Amino acid sequence: MKKPSDPTSTGYDIGDLLGLSSQSARKSYYPALQERLEELEQERNRYKWLFENALHGIFQANLRGGFLACNSAMARICGYDNPEQLQKKVIRLREQLFCSAAEFDQLRQELLDHGSLSARETRLRRADQTPVYVALTMLRRPDLGPEVVATFVADITERVQARQKLEQLNAELEKRVEERTEALQNANVDLRYQIEEREKVEQELKVAVNAAKEANRSKDKYLAAASHDLLQPLNAARLMISALQDSQLPEAENRMVHQVHRALEGAEDLLADLLDISKLDQQAMKLDLTCLNLAAMLKGLGEEFDAVAANAGLQFRLRVPPVSLRTDPRMLARIVRNLLSNAFRYTREGGVMLSVRQRRDRLAIEIWDTGVGIEAHKLQDIFTEFHQLLPQGTGGRQGVGLGLAIVERMVRVLGYGIRVTSRPGRGSRFEVSIPLEHRVNEAWRSQSSAGGATHGNFDGLAVLVVDNEPAVLESMAALLEGWGCEVFPADGESSALDMLSEGLVPDVILADFHLDNNATGCEAVYAVRRALDHDVPAAIITADRSDEVRTLLRAQYLPILNKPVKPNRLRALLASLAAPST
Repeated sequence: MKKPSDPTSTGYDIGDLLGLSSQSARKSYYPALQERLEELEQERNRYKWLFENALHGIFQANLRGGFLACNSAMARICGYDNPEQLQKKVIRLREQLFCSAAEFDQLRQELLDHGSLSARETRLRRADQTPVYVALTMLRRPDLGPEVVATFVADITERVQARQKLEQLNAELEKRVEERTEALQNANVDLRYQIEEREKVEQELKVAVNAAKEANRSKDKYLAAASHDLLQPLNAARLMISALQDSQLPEAENRMVHQVHRALEGAEDLLADLLDISKLDQQAMKLDLTCLNLAAMLKGLGEEFDAVAANAGLQFRLRVPPVSLRTDPRMLARIVRNLLSNAFRYTREGGVMLSVRQRRDRLAIEIWDTGVGIEAHKLQDIFTEFHQLLPQGTGGRQGVGLGLAIVERMVRVLGYGIRVTSRPGRGSRFEVSIPLEHRVNEAWRSQSSAGGATHGNFDGLAVLVVDNEPAVLESMAALLEGWGCEVFPADGESSALDMLSEGLVPDVILADFHLDNNATGCEAVYAVRRALDHDVPAAIITADRSDEVRTLLRAQYLPILNKPVKPNRLRALLASLAAPST
């Protein structure tokens, strides 16, 4: 036989078929052929990598036998360590891979009829014989064999479980709907009866609401009456204790009197605070706006607290420029008084300063102290009810925690602002911010008769005291006589007029508002003035803190001092009344 390279030979080798029979031709086509073979190898490796690392299972199998090839994902889905183990263990798909032989037969027939199927859900058997839910996409490969298929497998266990859970929830929901429907049907049977009962309840509620409104309207009247009855004996006791303090007593008795004084003071403050906080919470405290000489009012408060500072061994400074406001004098005075009381209560050494500063857009009333201070995280809590700055037993007269709560509410009612800064152990600063639009024309100040009265000499000052309570008359007389006044007690208008007929010409009149037989102190004052044909300086002292009484007395230009009377306030009031005639 001739060699393939023999030109006379009739056979052809590979080189002849590719056109590479000659040496030169082989040299010419070899690089291109080599490059093409490398590309084919790369493509083969790429498909091999995709096959082995695919997320879904891929396998090639003979439907009459087992696997021809499979990837790692397929082995993982079926619970095997690797593809080789899966191919070795499963040699019959129908009996060993599919959970249902009937389902396998159905799939096989459909593939033979149509050549492919897509996303068909079924169950495969895992290595531990438990089922796994999968979706199969299968394609016949007749080029490889009559029943050879290529298959993509997706694990849909979570989807099936979610669907089963949803079906279960739907079943439960349907059951609940049925139960609820039955309950509603049963409820409808009694609906008419319930409507009738509801109408009866609504009528009863209307009656109850009307009763509650009526009770709420009468609450202020009750509080006013209760405060009058409770404060009267406290006022008498307070005045008597003040008179005892001014007298010369042995040290032990003097200490006891001082303790009683502090106890009465605490009871008075508590009662007054409870009444005010009740009114503020019910929005029953109405504004009574008027022009106020702020400097005069603050100087009067300063005189009131001079004695407090002296008794405590503290310095008290007042820096108040001339300024006038349109405000509610009683509320503003209560705000400043509470802040000053608080400052003195928690200051053991150093002092307290009350000042007024004008900022760019506001007027600031500031109370500085060198007291114990407040920790930063407690600054907001101090304005809540019944909150004390210090626990019991840390020194200083303790309150019940209503003073600053009243301040915060009154500031809010007036439309002002309040803030506090403090350093523990160094002191605190409270600032009441008043918008500048609340200021009034400076020319008004010259019309104001309010002045900074000083503690004058009351020796020989004739004071007519009108009160229907004998204990109050006795205690007031004891206190005023200790200051050098000549006191003329009267239990009503007729008694006062009888004294005038005997030649009495009082310098000052101090009258209680509520007298016997529905008479008032205002009527007694006017009766005395008519009898003397002279406007005797007068003031009303009352335990009635209602807005109506305050408005009435303001309209009649009569100063008011609330019971229980504090000696410092009484002294300042008496000095202002006596100033024009002394």
